[in-house]
Amino acid sequence: MKRKVREALLAYLFLVPSFLILGTFVFWPVGFSFVLSFFRWDFRNMRNPVFAGFENYREIFRFFPPMDHSFAEAFLWTCFLIFVSMSIVVAVYGTVRKNRTAWFLLIASILLYTFSEPLPRTFVLGLCLLFFIVTVLRTKQYLSKHLAGLIAAVVGLTTLMLAFDKRFYTVIDFLLEGRDKNLFVKAMFNTFYYVVLSVPITIGLALGIALMLNSNIKLRAFFRTAYFIPFVTSIVAISLVWRWIFDDAYGLLNYFLSFFNVQKIAWLKDERWTIPTIAIVSIWRIVGYDAVIFLAGLQSIDRSYYEAAEVDGANAAQKFLYITWPLLSPTTFFLLIVSLINAFKVFTEVYVLYSGLPGPYNNSGLTMVYYVFDRFYVQQRMGIACAAAYVLFAIILIFTLIQFKVGRNVVEYVS
Repeated sequence: MKRKVREALLAYLFLVPSFLILGTFVFWPVGFSFVLSFFRWDFRNMRNPVFAGFENYREIFRFFPPMDHSFAEAFLWTCFLIFVSMSIVVAVYGTVRKNRTAWFLLIASILLYTFSEPLPRTFVLGLCLLFFIVTVLRTKQYLSKHLAGLIAAVVGLTTLMLAFDKRFYTVIDFLLEGRDKNLFVKAMFNTFYYVVLSVPITIGLALGIALMLNSNIKLRAFFRTAYFIPFVTSIVAISLVWRWIFDDAYGLLNYFLSFFNVQKIAWLKDERWTIPTIAIVSIWRIVGYDAVIFLAGLQSIDRSYYEAAEVDGANAAQKFLYITWPLLSPTTFFLLIVSLINAFKVFTEVYVLYSGLPGPYNNSGLTMVYYVFDRFYVQQRMGIACAAAYVLFAIILIFTLIQFKVGRNVVEYVS
């Protein structure tokens, strides 16, 4: 017993320097900034911050002029469409499996979606949730085997409903309406736009490059180095070079596009191209790192799986779908989490590409981190900056938890 206590004490003594460094430079600033998010801390109250409760959080979500609809209404209708999509997808899956209850729930879900507008919102949402729960309980023995495909179908159906059905006021409509009435909402909208645009393209390109580098091609070492160099190069230097490439008069990009009879695009002057421009720079910089990680995952797959598939007569597409992609799921899961977190923190590309401004005009390049930077360093409203930073932290945490929850059922770990 004494020996165990002595060993534990010795271990903690070795950890004390790390705890001191982390506590001084990480834990204490994070905790202190969270406390200060509830204080009015600006240039007028620099030495003596005044406690303000949730005033800073209300301030960053204050709309001028006021919104026509509430966020609660938008959230309820968004949940309704998600639940309807889930009910329909699971019910269709149940009908394929010849589940009688699924037929009834499929018809009921479609009728509820069609005639839901005049009914009370809470009643519609509760009834749709009930349909979904019953459908899942009746088909749960099949769901775990095809969870990834079902999630993709739900996301696709929900996206179609949000895009083409204008009867319901959803969170997307709330963000579209609120981005012109509140800078933080506009920063959220721009950030989400950037995440949706950059993360899937980066992952897809990286996987393709990794598959190419994993094949028997000449100069593999050269290509691996060439793809990885942008990741270790200074972001500021990269952004400065891309400013010249994006120049609408003398830039290389418009020069190459002219060969295809494409008119010159004002990449750095048109607000429509602000987020795509930032995404192009980020994708070019990060895709090499993701490709190297994918390449490591590919090389860790035992060749015996492919040999057995060849004996069974599998072609290249079947090998990828049934061997490579499932066994790459841990690597993909890791890259999705890291890429999503890094995408939400985009700042340097905006700052350098637009010379310290949030886009060419109309705050078209304003991101959530840029909003925090502007409130803290430019306007000296540190309390609001801390509050905005913790809203960003909450958003990243929610998405990360969702990814972990989904990944627990989708990712396949092979020892």
